[in-house]
Amino acid sequence: MILDVLNFSFYSKFPIKMKVAYFISLAFFFVSLLLGVGCNSVPVAPKPPPESNRGLDVSIYASYVPVKLDILPLTEFITAGDAKRTSQINLYVSLLDPFGSQIKSPSMFRFELYEYVQYSIDHKGERIVIWPDIDLTDPAKNNDYWRDFLRAYEFNLDCEIDTTRTYVLHVTCLCPDFGELSRAAGRHLSSEVVLRHAK
Repeated sequence: MILDVLNFSFYSKFPIKMKVAYFISLAFFFVSLLLGVGCNSVPVAPKPPPESNRGLDVSIYASYVPVKLDILPLTEFITAGDAKRTSQINLYVSLLDPFGSQIKSPSMFRFELYEYVQYSIDHKGERIVIWPDIDLTDPAKNNDYWRDFLRAYEFNLDCEIDTTRTYVLHVTCLCPDFGELSRAAGRHLSSEVVLRHAK
């Protein structure tokens, strides 16, 4: 049958009108066949959406981590009983992001108290007290030390020192760092303040 269709000498015995009608019907047949194949093509399965955390560049968080530690002026000696002895230092510390905004952050704090030496480059003499590190990587504990109205952390450091003398309080904070060079080690921030008893 297919060979007869393609054998053009087969149509020579038919009248011209019949030949035209036959070729038109044959053309419609092939067009409909092509359209049918196009419409019934195998559908392509849609690609699954990419996972939200795949290929996430953690360096974008670098603008949301502390870059500076600031000791607020509210920091003071608190005396109990003998006015020449102090039993506590109330310390207020804020952490600032690259834009100068005070923020919360998981962190580890260390506090050291030194004698004040007037004619020294950093004014720090002998270390008098070092307190145990305070770990604020736990969200609940972090929030316990946070004072939202000040946008700062409050620490109450117990001690017994002579308030007639001057001291240097040094604060160190270890916090996350998402930069390429120090991601594993974290970032060390530090600041210090000279403490004198208010007369």
